[in-house]
Amino acid sequence: MPKEELVTVNDYIKTIEPTKKEAFEKLRAIILKNLPKGFEECINYKMPSYVVPHKLYPKGYHCDTSLPLPFLSIAAQKNFIAFYHMGIYADKKLSDWFIEEYPKHSKSKLDMGKSCIRFKKPDDIPFKLIEQLVKKISPKDWIALYEKAFNK
Repeated sequence: MPKEELVTVNDYIKTIEPTKKEAFEKLRAIILKNLPKGFEECINYKMPSYVVPHKLYPKGYHCDTSLPLPFLSIAAQKNFIAFYHMGIYADKKLSDWFIEEYPKHSKSKLDMGKSCIRFKKPDDIPFKLIEQLVKKISPKDWIALYEKAFNK
């Protein structure tokens, strides 16, 4: 199934190559278990995403207001599993915390862009650290941070 036709996260998971599937499903399970109440799982930008729905934030995403406010996304790319966390991009304190904690949880070098953390080997994913990170921002906190950082 082409990614353009994906409707559900389970559809997405069916497209993942076997070497990444177990780690991806574990990452998803950790997110679902620890994500604060109010975020919703959906397919957004052709990948599993965790968003603030329009019912909580009617303005939606400033780049396309028909979309809910994005917060987290995960993707199985050709050469890595990607974990996107918009809070790390918007909050320097949170980013600094994550960068400081990362070596305590993983032997691999941190491969991180603005909001994207790339894991080339599924065994290198620091699941306990991701669990801690996912718990840190509620939808209410994310909306406030988002409006402060992006809606100037």
